[in-house]
Order: sequence, then C-alpha cells, then structure tokens
Amino acid sequence: MQLDKTVLLPFINQALKEDVGDGDHTSLSIIPPSQQGQAQLIIKDDGILAGIAVAIEIFKVVDSNLILEILLEDGAEVKNGDIAFYISGNVHSILLAERLVLNLMQRMSGIATTTNKIVKLLAHTHTQVLDTRKTTPGMRYFEKLAVKIGGGINHRFGLYDMILIKDNHVDFAGGPAKAIAASKNYLQSNNLNLPIEIEVRNLKELNEVLLTGGIDRILLDNFDIEHLKNAVKIINGRFITEASGEITEANVVSYAACGVNYVSMGSLTHSFKSLDMSLKAFRLNFK
Repeated sequence: MQLDKTVLLPFINQALKEDVGDGDHTSLSIIPPSQQGQAQLIIKDDGILAGIAVAIEIFKVVDSNLILEILLEDGAEVKNGDIAFYISGNVHSILLAERLVLNLMQRMSGIATTTNKIVKLLAHTHTQVLDTRKTTPGMRYFEKLAVKIGGGINHRFGLYDMILIKDNHVDFAGGPAKAIAASKNYLQSNNLNLPIEIEVRNLKELNEVLLTGGIDRILLDNFDIEHLKNAVKIINGRFITEASGEITEANVVSYAACGVNYVSMGSLTHSFKSLDMSLKAFRLNFK
C-alpha cells in the first residue's frame, strides 16, 4: 500500500518522542542493550485488519535492522487467535515500537471493521458509504486510510479540497442561491477548480438549489425516509446525491433504498470499537 511519507514520518517521530521522553527506563534497567528476540502480533477479535503498512514504517523508523515476517495484509479478514506478523531483532527496539504500532493498528482495524460492516450491508444496493471530517485531531490520515481499507469511500480530506456549503454557510450567506453564487465567484477569482456540494435541509431549499444549479453534489441532511425518497425523485439524476444525519448500521439500508448515491456516516471514525490485539514476546536469543 502506497503511504504518504510526508504525513506519516513526522507523525511517527512526534509520537515516539512523546512516548520515550528521556528514555525507556523500564527496558534500560531490565534488559541488556544487545538482547535479541522475537515477538508476534496476536489478533484477539474478529474483524478487518488495518495498519500493517503503517506498522512496517514505524519499525523502520525505530530500527532499520528489525526483521518483519508479514503473515496478513491490510484488508484481511481476521479472527481471534490469528498471527499478523513476527518481528525480530533488538528487544529494546521492539519494545520501543510496540505501543505506537498497537495504538494505530487497533484503532485503524476498528474503523476498517466498522466500515466493512456497512459496505457489506450496502453490497446489494447502488449506494456507497462515505466518511466525514469527524476524525481525531492529528489522526485524520490514518482514520481515513482505515475507511478505505474497510471498503468505504473517502469524502473530502479537509477544508481545502472541496467546496462544501453547509447549513451555517447557507444561513450566513443569506440562502442557498447566494451561497452558490459566492462560491462560484470565489473559485473563478482564485483560478481554482474544486467540486461544489451544498447541503439542503428541506424541499424548499432543494428546489432553490435546483433552480440555481452550478453545483456537483447535493447533500440531503436529516431527511426522513419519505422525504428523502421524494427528494431523490425530484433531483432525478441531475446531480450526485448524498444523505447524512442519524444514519446508523440499523437504518443504513433503508436510506440506501431511497436511491441516493452516497450515505455519509461520522460514526465510522468517531464511534468505532478498537480491534483488540497484543504484541507478545515469542523467542529470545534466536539465531
């Protein structure tokens, strides 16, 4: 998996600095500095594995002499008791990397597992699931990567790669038509080519948007099933449609049945359960 090293490497270095401080005094006081050993990553939950590619980079940063034997790749379906990889080399290095590897892989695997459940529920529909910007500060890259590994689709990464006119923008601008006009003028004035999506809260706003045009996607926010079906019918394929607001694992299929292209779910990255796993000593003084 191709990773963005410009994001990944500064994060790893900062995370290790935060954890190590002036030294891992437990390991330094107990284990000889030249001690060699091996550990294994044990999966303790059923789900979708994510973060292997990230773990490889962490071990490289900590100690390029560490040797990894990868048994399971990102996206693999795993069950309790599976071994994801073996890591061999200097014990101090293995212990230094342990917590950062586990913290990221457990969270990423939890997000991938949560996402994959939704993807499977929607497999018989024409609707795909999107993530949102409801991510942990500093962790967005990893959380959105986990959504992709789980089979979901990334929405915009941040405020810079799309015009998304939300309800507050509409209210501050004086209505949907004025908000759309202002955004189009801004893009033209700044020679930017970004897609425009606008959120609508009711059929009145939807009709104003349809009369105005000039956008790429319509976000139907907090529509109940009946009104969402009606809205999709009114749009009639003229624009890409997205539904959001109170969409859960229990009702996502009902929302998809309304005919929207996408459902967006903040819960993918803010309400997931981490996948349990452990890095355990496996062999010492290996040859």
